[in-house]
Amino acid sequence: MGTNPDLVRGTLSTILLETVCRGPMYGYQICKAVDAKTDGYFELREGSLYPALHKLERDGLLKSFWEETEAGRRRKYYQITDSGEKALAAKRREWTRFSAAVQRVLGTPPPAGEATPMIAPA
Repeated sequence: MGTNPDLVRGTLSTILLETVCRGPMYGYQICKAVDAKTDGYFELREGSLYPALHKLERDGLLKSFWEETEAGRRRKYYQITDSGEKALAAKRREWTRFSAAVQRVLGTPPPAGEATPMIAPA
């Protein structure tokens, strides 16, 4: 079973901001970091990565700069802005509330030995 693209679209900006908040990174580096952190669950592709990075940049949440490698190639690095840090903090709070609500709907099995709580009829 593959990654649900709807779930990725809904969380991509948060994932990118969280990844880049650790320091400036270029596109391929971002892909590899996300892949490593998620054990390959999110396989970011250029077709979704760069439009998302550009949108975050247009929104003032990221800024970019070019740097030349030792081999003479230029790489575009992305760095989180102060506004991006604030947005990321808000996204973290939103995710915590959202995931907790979904988990309450899905339910979690009680620890071994505990009885399942009964729901009183309405």
